[in-house]
Amino acid sequence: MTEEKKKISSKGADAKAAHAPSKKSIRIRQTKSGICAPVDQKQTLFGLGLRRIRQEVVRLDTPAIRGQVHKVRHLVEIVEDGAAR
Repeated sequence: MTEEKKKISSKGADAKAAHAPSKKSIRIRQTKSGICAPVDQKQTLFGLGLRRIRQEVVRLDTPAIRGQVHKVRHLVEIVEDGAAR
């Protein structure tokens, strides 16, 4: 019984590992303060994991994250290979 569980769990790990490299990620840097921003924009920064200026986070490149970045596009920038976009 435990051998079956190990086989099942190892198959799941292989499947996850096979899908992980195909997912693209983006690096987001906060460039301006959110102090004078509306509450919903402050919450969006917090949801992205940004708390201070020049802090960078790496997130999966999904439509939801792109939408959050678009909402606070005047406070953040997307960093690509050492250069900001």
